[in-house]
Parts: sequence; C-alpha cells; structure tokens
Amino acid sequence: MLLKKLSVILATAILAVGLVGCGGEKKDEKKAPAADKPVKIGVTAGPHAEIMDNVKKLAEKQGLKIEVVEFNDFVTPNVALNQGELFANSMQHAPYLAATLKKEPSFKLKECFKTVIFPMAVYSKKVKKGETIPDGATVAIPNDPSNGGRALLMLDAAGLIKVKDKKNPVTAITDITENKHNFKFQELDAAGIPRSINDVTIACINVNYALPAGLNPLKDAILVEGADNPYVNIFVTTEKNLNDPRIKQIEKVYRSEENKKFILDHFKGSILSAW
Repeated sequence: MLLKKLSVILATAILAVGLVGCGGEKKDEKKAPAADKPVKIGVTAGPHAEIMDNVKKLAEKQGLKIEVVEFNDFVTPNVALNQGELFANSMQHAPYLAATLKKEPSFKLKECFKTVIFPMAVYSKKVKKGETIPDGATVAIPNDPSNGGRALLMLDAAGLIKVKDKKNPVTAITDITENKHNFKFQELDAAGIPRSINDVTIACINVNYALPAGLNPLKDAILVEGADNPYVNIFVTTEKNLNDPRIKQIEKVYRSEENKKFILDHFKGSILSAW
C-alpha cells in the first residue's frame, strides 16, 4: 500500500515537472518575433523613404513585413534605433555613423551593408552654372560634422578653398587653410538648407534634401561632388540585431536587380546603387 502511494506521488511529481516544462516552452515561443509583425526601419523623408517603400513592396512578396518610419532629421533615427524603437535604419553614410558613435560612445550601432550613393552638390539662385562664384559669397553648409566636412572637401576639390587634410571626412571650418575668395560660411541644419537657398549665394545640399525641394544635381547644380568619395550610404542596426536572419533577407531584397532598376529609373541617374 505504501509502495502504491509512493508510486502515485512520483507519477504526480513527474507530470508536474512535465507541465512546467511545457509552460516554459510556450513562454519562450512568446518571446520569438511574430511572423506577421513588421520590422520597423527608420529613414529620412525623401529618397531614402521612397527606396525603402519599394523594398517594403518587394519584401512583402517574400513574406517579410516592413514598417517604414520617416524622420525629418539625421539625429533622431540613430537615437530611436539605439533605444530599441527601430529594428534598423537606412539614412546615413559611414562617416556620419562614425561621427555619431564618437559623440555617443554608448550607442551600440553597426553597419550591415552598403546601399546607395547620394552625391552632394552646390546650388544657387544667384550664380548660374559656368559662372564664377563671386568673392565674399555666403556659403551654406550642413552643421553636422560629417556633412559639413563633406561640403568643405567638395569645395576644396573644386579649387575654391584649401583645407588641412583632404582625407578627413569631418573637416571643419577651422581646418580651412586658404580662403582666397573670402567666402563667408553659414552652418545650417542640412534639412533646412534648401529653404535658405535664396538667402545665401551658394548652398551645399545633400541630394536626399535637394530632390524633394525640386533640385536635381544633374540639371540644377553648379557643382557636383566627384564619384570617388567615401560617403556611401549604409544600412544600420544594433549589435543585438546584427545576426538576425531578417537583416540578410532585407539586404538581399535591397540589393536586388529589381530595386536597382527602381533606383535608376525613379531618380534618373541622380542616385546610384552602391553594389
């Protein structure tokens, strides 16, 4: 009788352990990402958003859902990504990410793959293509280190100024060693420079902000950045997400022939694929 009772107790204990085990498995399953839950990818408004909208359509055909989240500045997408509000972002070039990580060492962000090249260009409502930029001209450049440096390097390459180090992507106004035309530089928010074009002589504008403002570097610019520059745009995620299989899936879609053709046709050569 005692042996029978012990057998019942033992069987009950084994069953309880089994139920706990099953409960644990269900709990783990809840932690796994739902197949129908979209991954949030941050972009800046304009070309980056338009390209990612196309990637979204292509990815959905393969069963991957993407939610495109638009921002109007370069800073917030990296903050949101680092805080876990985004799965990844596609809105910056490598020097900008490097400058961000230097400024915010606590950010655990990583480059995944290269995306597109957006050539920076110089636009003006006061100087026509082929005309000489007058001495004392007011020059608008982006106020963030990497894009401001990019503008100065472009002006250096055109022989308009000279800077200390032609290979330094975060060249600053203080690094100008020769300004024989006595240009006056105004550092402005990159997104707002197109709106200030009438207030300056010339403006150095990123193409992702130029195109929405009706400015095409192929037709409207008086000076365009050379193709041999380090400012290739990149797809970025966190260290935690870097090995997530969905990153590879997104890369395959983004760098597909279908998306490459979309970029070429939609932007008429003003934006180039980096693969």
